[in-house]
Amino acid sequence: MTSRASVDISRSKQVTATTKGGKLYVVGTPIGNLGDITFRAVDTLKQVDLIACEDTRRTKKLLDYYRISTPTISYHEHNEMTRAPELILRLEEGNRISLVSDAGMPIVSDPGYRLIKLAIRHGFAVVPVPGPSAFAAALSAAGLPIDHFHFAGFLPPKGVARQRALRKLREIPGTQVFYEAPHRLLEMLEDIGKILGDRPMVLAREVTKIHEEFLRGTAGELASRLAMKSIKGEITVLVGGHDPASDSPVQAPSTVSICDEIDRLKKDRSLDDRGALKVLARARGISKSEAYRQWQAEKGLQD
Repeated sequence: MTSRASVDISRSKQVTATTKGGKLYVVGTPIGNLGDITFRAVDTLKQVDLIACEDTRRTKKLLDYYRISTPTISYHEHNEMTRAPELILRLEEGNRISLVSDAGMPIVSDPGYRLIKLAIRHGFAVVPVPGPSAFAAALSAAGLPIDHFHFAGFLPPKGVARQRALRKLREIPGTQVFYEAPHRLLEMLEDIGKILGDRPMVLAREVTKIHEEFLRGTAGELASRLAMKSIKGEITVLVGGHDPASDSPVQAPSTVSICDEIDRLKKDRSLDDRGALKVLARARGISKSEAYRQWQAEKGLQD
């Protein structure tokens, strides 16, 4: 068994300072549960000279938990233009610096790319200290194929740009993975339903945290379930890939009965016909008049 001493950066050949000067360590930190950190990450954070944090207040909670007293400095999207060169000067002086984000592996939809590129350009070693990642954790429990997957991070916040981005992705065969803010989730689901069709989806919310939740269904089904709820927390959206054997990247329409869905919405959320139709239309990416037409047509078949 490998001893703790073997990962101690003061003793490991892999992480001792080079003749060029200091070293930059890219350190993964927990995405929720503070126990999800490696021994090596803790040792590294204890023994470097400085920790560059996306938010020093959030990182302080982790450092206090593990009794780490290393000095910190802010490094985020609003100051990286000036802070990155400053940190390069610190490396030139022989300092060992750890780069951390608020959660997970740095630069995965977080700042840090500029600093890493500069460090490499100036000849400093950049050492990864692997740790948790929200999209990897979500993939592991989603139940969607992961032999091929495409991580797209955050889609554009505006509707037209988001739809344009989704059109570029709709013929990718592997599972697609996104991050999304809670207040944009319903709009995102609406656009996914319109452009990618009724593919299998998983919403992973608050992964590794107390309120961890996995919701499964099509875009329309998930939107219907969430339409009247307050959506909070960190969200990873996973969408089944396009089947290359099909003629169209958009799969068959949902088989969920509109009548059944209307009845469920009226019962579960105390909605009248009009309110239920409005929720259903948004969830399925169609107009209220089209939802009403389909509802009436289905009722006619049942009579």
